Amino acid sequence: MKQKDVDEFEQLFGQLQGVYDELSILSKKSPGDAVNKFKLKFINQLLNQSNEFLGEKYRPFPDFFEFDLDDIPQNSDMVFMLAQYLQCFEKFRADSIMKRGSFWYWAVDAENVEEGDENGLIYINTTTPKRLRT
Repeated sequence: MKQKDVDEFEQLFGQLQGVYDELSILSKKSPGDAVNKFKLKFINQLLNQSNEFLGEKYRPFPDFFEFDLDDIPQNSDMVFMLAQYLQCFEKFRADSIMKRGSFWYWAVDAENVEEGDENGLIYINTTTPKRLRT
């Protein structure tokens, strides 16, 4: 794994979480309301980037790629799918990090030998995987 992968993960995960939070609020007020095409276009872009990043191994559903622009989904449908993506991102993160002492880190390939440890790795601090939180 490289630093750019961690950066991409954090960007996509943050964007997905933000969209999920906003749509969750809308879904609680009006679960059957349709999402407008303006938002849907950007959500689909985010889903496509997420699919590419997660790959076959971590994508939530093998036959879902994006929402159909001609069959606009409801708020509750969007919240459901985004929750699945967030869980898959968390699974990817949990599988990609390691514990050293009492802290969790991404272990990434050093850009040059002088930066890394004896294995050529640098460690980027992260939070405890959700499956281990109490």
